[in-house]
Amino acid sequence: MNCFRCPVSCGADRSKASGACSVSGLKIAKYYLHPFEEPPISFKNGSGCIFFCGCPLKCRFCQNFEVSRATRGKDVSPAILADIFKELEDAGADNINLVNPTHYLPDIAEAMSIYRPRIPVVYNTHGYEKLTSLKAASEFVDIWLPDLKFISPDMAARYTARADYADYALPAAEFMAQKAPVFDGEGKMLSGCIIRHLIMPMGVEDSVNVVKFVAALPRTVYFSLMSQYTPCGDISGLPELARKITAREYRKVLEAVEAAGLENVFLQERGSAKDAYVPKWDW
Repeated sequence: MNCFRCPVSCGADRSKASGACSVSGLKIAKYYLHPFEEPPISFKNGSGCIFFCGCPLKCRFCQNFEVSRATRGKDVSPAILADIFKELEDAGADNINLVNPTHYLPDIAEAMSIYRPRIPVVYNTHGYEKLTSLKAASEFVDIWLPDLKFISPDMAARYTARADYADYALPAAEFMAQKAPVFDGEGKMLSGCIIRHLIMPMGVEDSVNVVKFVAALPRTVYFSLMSQYTPCGDISGLPELARKITAREYRKVLEAVEAAGLENVFLQERGSAKDAYVPKWDW
């Protein structure tokens, strides 16, 4: 089957060859109980994260660079993926967290038909999405967890392979933000949408525009402002990315959040910029 699941629409027959995402077949890098998601996602026992290999965005600064470039990982089948759902659930995971899943949608849907987890399913995406793919995923997704990386096409072109990032990410965020939040009695998220944004060095103006965009979405959406940028990946020729964000940059974006009147907000302290947030690819 030719692949048109992401906005690149490369048309590759990924049963035989790699697509724009750099992968063929179904390949994952790691799965485990992850403690560093937002509090209602990691909750008490950890989020049952499954890191899928490959990515069409090709972010130069990707903290999961080896995985997004598919230089590591193991080939699995939908049946094995279903077993992983069950294994994570049995280990006490508070949810099943599908990290960068879109180019594997048919495989994931098949795995879900074999074993549908009894815990919430999280769709953890870079945000560069077609609405048709999101609508297909909505058949099994309880919680949307998208990034909203950039509004600026110049930043998207400089830091990724997709200058049209916002053309797709903004409508995708609007779609996912319609999911009303539901929590259990202890504060674990069962349903809803959390939009993430990572503040970039010298990226304050665009971050402020992201905040303004999120403020215009339904007030039920949650916003996670991340300060954890750490130089990673292949940032040669991008000198501004060789440092973490400054206290002034962080403060400016916080001021925008306050000015916008956002209520449902998760904040990282600026000291969160550390290597601990990068998983160890030891599976």
